[in-house]
Amino acid sequence: GALVLNIGTLNAAQIESMILAGGMANDRKIPVILDPVGAGATRFRTATVQRLMDELSISVLKGNAGEIGVLAGAGGKVRGVDSHGLAGDVVAIAKDYAKAARLVVSVSGETDIVTDGKRTLLVENGHPLMGSISGTGCMAASVTGVFCAVSEDLLKASAAALAAFGIAGERAAAGAKGPFSFKTALFDELAGLTPAMLVKGARIKTA
Repeated sequence: GALVLNIGTLNAAQIESMILAGGMANDRKIPVILDPVGAGATRFRTATVQRLMDELSISVLKGNAGEIGVLAGAGGKVRGVDSHGLAGDVVAIAKDYAKAARLVVSVSGETDIVTDGKRTLLVENGHPLMGSISGTGCMAASVTGVFCAVSEDLLKASAAALAAFGIAGERAAAGAKGPFSFKTALFDELAGLTPAMLVKGARIKTA
């Protein structure tokens, strides 16, 4: 199994629930994937992520460049749940942070970056329409949880998850007329994705 913690909607009760669930997952050696939605947008969100990382053993931190940059102390502009860029070498920043925090850092973007500080994989799957609808980052974190639930190599599992999600996006975009039809097609393509499609379509390379 795996546990995905998403801070998209926060209140005190939900935070305590995440701490409790995360602690149970840690006790059972279940990987915990944290999606720091909007970290850097408000002090409350940033402090919540820091608390979760201080009190829990996080296996994979899955965010966009802005969120990861804020948490790594490298800057990054975040408005709401959207990334507005990160100055500097994102690969180097992600690698340094992964090594210091002793976890896998998964950064979504035009090219996704997945690193444990020693090994770094770049995932080139996806489509621009994925950025036109809200929630794709959260979906990617959930897909990451699915893959990490069945693999001990969380770096490869995280990269495969982003490749699978990107392939679904590519296939959905092929027949979509716009964002609304794309969103519906994305769910359908995710549901119908097969291992053979992943093996054939994944574009993953070593950095």
